[in-house]
Amino acid sequence: MLLHSFPCFPQLDRLKKSILPVGLSLALCACNPNTTPPPPPVAEPPSESLSNPPEPSLEGVTLTVLTEVGPTIYEPLNRRAPDFERLTGATINVMTVPFGQLYQTILDDLSQGTKQYDLIVFAPQWMVDFAAPGYLEELDNYIANDPALEWSDIAPFFREFSATYDGKTYTIPLDGDFQMVYYRSDLLEQAGLNPPKTWDDYLEIAQTFDGKDLNGDGEPDYGSCIAKKPNSHAYWMFGSILSPFVQNQGTRQGMFFDPETMKPLVNNEAFTKALEIYKQTTQYGPPNEPNLAIHDVRDLFASGRCALTLDWGDTGTIIIDPEISQVIDKVGADITPGSREILDRETGELVPCDKVTCPYAINGINHAPYAAFGGWSGAVNAASDERRKEAAYRFLSYMSQPAQSNVDVTIGATGFNPYRFSQYSQLNLWLEAGMSEATAQKYLGAIGLSLSSANVVLDLRVPYNNRYQQEVLDRVLAAYLRDEISTDQAMAEIEQGWEKITDDVGREAQGQAYQATIGVK
Repeated sequence: MLLHSFPCFPQLDRLKKSILPVGLSLALCACNPNTTPPPPPVAEPPSESLSNPPEPSLEGVTLTVLTEVGPTIYEPLNRRAPDFERLTGATINVMTVPFGQLYQTILDDLSQGTKQYDLIVFAPQWMVDFAAPGYLEELDNYIANDPALEWSDIAPFFREFSATYDGKTYTIPLDGDFQMVYYRSDLLEQAGLNPPKTWDDYLEIAQTFDGKDLNGDGEPDYGSCIAKKPNSHAYWMFGSILSPFVQNQGTRQGMFFDPETMKPLVNNEAFTKALEIYKQTTQYGPPNEPNLAIHDVRDLFASGRCALTLDWGDTGTIIIDPEISQVIDKVGADITPGSREILDRETGELVPCDKVTCPYAINGINHAPYAAFGGWSGAVNAASDERRKEAAYRFLSYMSQPAQSNVDVTIGATGFNPYRFSQYSQLNLWLEAGMSEATAQKYLGAIGLSLSSANVVLDLRVPYNNRYQQEVLDRVLAAYLRDEISTDQAMAEIEQGWEKITDDVGREAQGQAYQATIGVK
């Protein structure tokens, strides 16, 4: 079941009743005002027994885990590993490679059968390349016999998108990813400005505060800070700008290709507009923004040097850390900016939003929150021996169980963002982590509004998606920011590059895979 099948999650009623302002709670189900959700299930509090040692013992088993270089993602795995070792007798080695090398490192190990890694923690959008050839262990039977995992507590979007391929479960979600906009609420309130609802609003706010001293250190600061470093996160940031201009009819519509022909949705006015906004935000950012990675931007925002930023849920937890944040209780979050115009796919032109063209619009604005990356998830190497496979699954389950994960998602250093209903609805988790009630309402409200949208954009998950995004889109975006190519040249290079990949891999097969991932078939 994909998100379009449940545009308003019944379980989010718990969130709406417990923490959200009345206006926002009404907006959560604006996507389908005629739907009356059934009563939500009653969530049991996490049991302390979830941390008890599972049986049988894993004494003598050495488990090798692979993920990206820390501090994030590696941090919770490495921190929790000694506890799991004491509980089970297993030995856990957490290995890392830079993110840009992670896909190929995993693929080489799995395809060559070297069995160097028993457990991989990776981007679920790569799953098709690993699951289709049979490299990953199917986990449905493990999950069915694991009540401690509390599988139904994981939000359906993450459970189904991050965890499944072709109707089978291959990963356990450890993280929930989609992007949101963060803003300095104190600055906007002082200036009498509202949070940005459109990308035009975003640019106006960025221009207003750019060059002003935003943290009281006597130095000019920045209106906007966005990670644009090549071979890092740039193409996902661009995707959040592009998404509301391209997808307007719900998740099934997709953002990247025409589902019938696999023609890239690139050479059109929507893509032009997104490229121009992407470059314009750079005018209001740090001089070296085209080379800033996501951790650089998070540091800048936490130090009070940016009025706006675009990020996953990580910023929401980083800005409450008193050791690094100068903006505690000065930050708000919201669904990513939208657009009052959307792409007419027949003509390639932008047309105004109305009730037909933008059925999920909020106050005439089409929002399309981008589930960039999809949330870090763990998978088991099918080629490992049975005891190591069992150990790999049990460590994954341990990491994802509420007793551990409901704490980890509140810690900025983990890189893990909320993905369970209990994490959205239990305000005390966030208050205990040091978040004020007002900040928690804004943060969890933005998550709820984004997650409940029927127009969430699924990240690209066809075979060789890294070639489309990392090898072509990322490279062209970097050249575009360096003014080496024009807007038209950028679109032409992306379109030609994507068409070549599709033809090389097989247009019919890629088309079928794309339709399957967005729910057309």
